[in-house]
Amino acid sequence: MTNRPGDREEVELGVKTRPRTQRPPMYKVLLLNDDFTPMEFVVHVLERLFSMNHAQAIEIMLMVHRKGVAVVGVFSHEIAETKVAQVMELARRQQHPLQCTMEKE
Repeated sequence: MTNRPGDREEVELGVKTRPRTQRPPMYKVLLLNDDFTPMEFVVHVLERLFSMNHAQAIEIMLMVHRKGVAVVGVFSHEIAETKVAQVMELARRQQHPLQCTMEKE
């Protein structure tokens, strides 16, 4: 069959669908209680490394003290990993056994 001028030609439109990008998984940074790290040091860590004001830092420190663990922030993997390393390094330099870890949200 030949096309004549004026005939409609069916054109197949290629519809491109974009793959939906997923948000990266987030990670909770957890501070663990121990019987030796001074409460003042924990408050200092929360203020310095997690940008908390004094009242927020005290509230989280007390939660760690009472419950044994508290979430101090939720971050992407790389940032959570960095925060954990910073807490552990600061605690080590001050010779405190404070422990910090991360887990997938």
